[in-house]
Amino acid sequence: MINKVGQIMLYVNNQDEAVNFWTEKVGFSVISEEDNGQGMRWIEIAPAKDAETSIILHNKEFVAKMSPELNLGTPSLMFFSENFDQLRSDLSNKNVTVGEIVNMPSGRVFNFADSEENYFAVMEKK
Repeated sequence: MINKVGQIMLYVNNQDEAVNFWTEKVGFSVISEEDNGQGMRWIEIAPAKDAETSIILHNKEFVAKMSPELNLGTPSLMFFSENFDQLRSDLSNKNVTVGEIVNMPSGRVFNFADSEENYFAVMEKK
């Protein structure tokens, strides 16, 4: 049986730019980095070293050549934050595109975009 989501694959055009965005602007850490020396490089990032789920940044162009049948679209990810207003303010101050706060039945939500204009959502969880 599956008991948790381990990793989410995020296919990006520029891995170095993506790492910079997630670490410098969102506050994630690089957990590991692998390079097989033949063009296959992936970087594991997460909001904390002990996070149960991490994101793997893959080179979209390389993966498309290796596995053309894969859907390389950006997954719809919903992050949770206990410091919702502070996070939104911090992202905005770092020139990240952030959306308006929306009140949903499950809580307040806003979205933000990475440097490749992929959008992600954040929900307030106290």
